[in-house]
Amino acid sequence: MATRAMEEGTVDLPVPHPRERQARDLTGLPVLGLGLLALLGGLKLILDGKLGGGAGDQVLTNIGSLLIVLGGLALAGLTAVAPGQARVVQLFGRYRGTIRATGLRWVNPFAKRLKVSTRIRNHETKVAKVNDADGNPIEIAAVVVWQVADTARALYEVDDFGAFVVIQTETAVRHIATSYPYDARGDGQVSLRDNAAIITAQLSAEIAARVEAAGVRVIESRISRLAYAPEIAHAMLQRQQAEAIVAARQRIVAGAVGMVEMALARLAEHDIVELDEERKAAMVSNLLVVLCSDRAAQPVVNTGTLYH
Repeated sequence: MATRAMEEGTVDLPVPHPRERQARDLTGLPVLGLGLLALLGGLKLILDGKLGGGAGDQVLTNIGSLLIVLGGLALAGLTAVAPGQARVVQLFGRYRGTIRATGLRWVNPFAKRLKVSTRIRNHETKVAKVNDADGNPIEIAAVVVWQVADTARALYEVDDFGAFVVIQTETAVRHIATSYPYDARGDGQVSLRDNAAIITAQLSAEIAARVEAAGVRVIESRISRLAYAPEIAHAMLQRQQAEAIVAARQRIVAGAVGMVEMALARLAEHDIVELDEERKAAMVSNLLVVLCSDRAAQPVVNTGTLYH
């Protein structure tokens, strides 16, 4: 058994027995010409033998019949391979190779030639409702782009490689969704929403490990939908808004304190006005109110002094 370890879990899959190899085939056009000549020559010999009616003419008839049989076998071995397709050759239950060369090819006429598409495909998973690492219900879906890389494993290792990719992709998406939180709760924590590149790389690696036994190559995978479940979406939105407001207020206050410090330093440096501790406190209070308020300040004209 071969063990393929993945993030926070393992998947034990059997070692694939068949491996793709090139089948023994020939260019089909010369064989097509020879087969047609054999058929026409055989028909002519049979007609000549029937018309003659002698003992020697029976030999011509037999030779003509043999040529027809040989011509039919030659034509039966012809196989047309279109671009984006491959033909798996199977003779008496044994894998004999794969034809990937496009055009008209010829193989053993008694062999089966199974068609396998090697075109690039994509699959979008259904929206799955799972709990993230914090236990919050989320909705997640992904798109995976894949291609058959080994036709022998695709046909002989699994019953239906297309269905196998679908199920393994959905399994990988659910595993990734339950391994990380939707939102990061601390600095450096990986989350589904904030670390798309890391999550995508993890998802691609896990899907590739799961479908490798089927001879499938994962080209790319992306999360196409990621959201909180409807029953907690409103509450989570309020929490995100509150966190954004707190973060914004922290920056506003930090900037306001810096501006107040700069104002007091400039006043003292240029000796514009001499302020005692009480006047400094009043000035700091007024500046912080003006700078930190979410509304425009209303000017008030002071006709007296600070103390009257």
